[in-house]
Amino acid sequence: MPLMLIHSAGQLLTLAGGPQRGRALGMLGIIEDGAVLIREGRIVAAGSSTDLRRKNPDEVELDAGGRVVMPGFVDAHSHPIWAGDRAAEFEQRLRGKTYLEILNAGGGILSTVRATRGASMGDLLSQTRPRLQRMFNHGSTTVEAKTGYGLDFDTELHLMEALLQLDAEGPWELTVTYLAAHAIPPEFKGRAEDYTNELCRNWLPGVKDWWTQNVPEKTLPFVDVFCETGAFDLRQSRRILETAKGLGFPLKIHSDEFDNLGGTRMAVELGSVSADHLISVSPEEIAVLADSDTVAVALPATPFGLAELHSMPARAILEADGLLAVGSDLNPGTAWGESLQFAIALACRSLGLTPAQAIAATTINGAAAIQRQNVIGSIEAGKQADLLILDAIDYRHLGYRFGTNLVRTVIKKGTPYPVARH
Repeated sequence: MPLMLIHSAGQLLTLAGGPQRGRALGMLGIIEDGAVLIREGRIVAAGSSTDLRRKNPDEVELDAGGRVVMPGFVDAHSHPIWAGDRAAEFEQRLRGKTYLEILNAGGGILSTVRATRGASMGDLLSQTRPRLQRMFNHGSTTVEAKTGYGLDFDTELHLMEALLQLDAEGPWELTVTYLAAHAIPPEFKGRAEDYTNELCRNWLPGVKDWWTQNVPEKTLPFVDVFCETGAFDLRQSRRILETAKGLGFPLKIHSDEFDNLGGTRMAVELGSVSADHLISVSPEEIAVLADSDTVAVALPATPFGLAELHSMPARAILEADGLLAVGSDLNPGTAWGESLQFAIALACRSLGLTPAQAIAATTINGAAAIQRQNVIGSIEAGKQADLLILDAIDYRHLGYRFGTNLVRTVIKKGTPYPVARH
């Protein structure tokens, strides 16, 4: 792959220096009239256009034309693979039904489970691929992608296999999370304890065996659990995560979305890489979270999708010196939206973040939420060349504007992908 010199960025946002805690969130490391030198998919140098063009006069050049150049977005929480849709349930919620009422009536996640179990591999690939393409076109160069709509051993493996195939297709890059503990499947209705036993005794060891036999070159996927009223209680969630940790899986958790069950404190205790949602997290748990390296992942599109007024107390987490990321929570029930740009706009309004803070939360801190902060999330020498050229001259247009795509060009591992303009 040849060298490429991207130059004349009106604002080059480097976000150099690693994940950003607390009040430090939002340090963009702006270089005016900036340039980036890329070799073989890696960043060689970042600096002024004058300096890098003088030192590299013979390189292939890409003129940013005074626009913003920044790291690619890292979506730290998404559920992109499923079959069918839940448009009818959206209408039910508008008529007053709650998320948990719909779930308890056999809808919600279980509705998608029925459709997903009946889908072929071809169906799953053909339905998921356009979602990933839209995510990529809107700037998400790396996506954390969860299973969780199979809820039986074979279908969950089927979903992992599909995600791995889509990851190999690219140009996007996927980090896989195993979320068989997403809900209690219909065949285990009223028997959450039996399902927990099955997960811990058979499925998690089976997944490890399958993964190491089929993709030994990749690290084990994350294991996630939905610790919530109507899903897995605190004791069951602990058992699942402790079993996964003992097998060598890195951990994630959905916690404190609707009720404060203590899942965030448990996540910190177990060394979970992230704790996500946290709308109902307590002040005491915020203090515990902030004293750890567990990343709080805010998902502002979810309460928006549910027409809920409550959001994660992001300002309190930052005041306590916590690590904060922002993800899309792309899913068929509550947040069918592929654009992290929209999540940034929501974060500025519902979480009280500045555009700079929201950008850091979807780049370098998003990378920390999937243990990739040493590889992606910032523009620094040696890192993977995942960049965006925006159709804007000021970074604050992210957050300020919404409902449109500000990405002009996506650069993934040094290869540019122009985004169609309409």
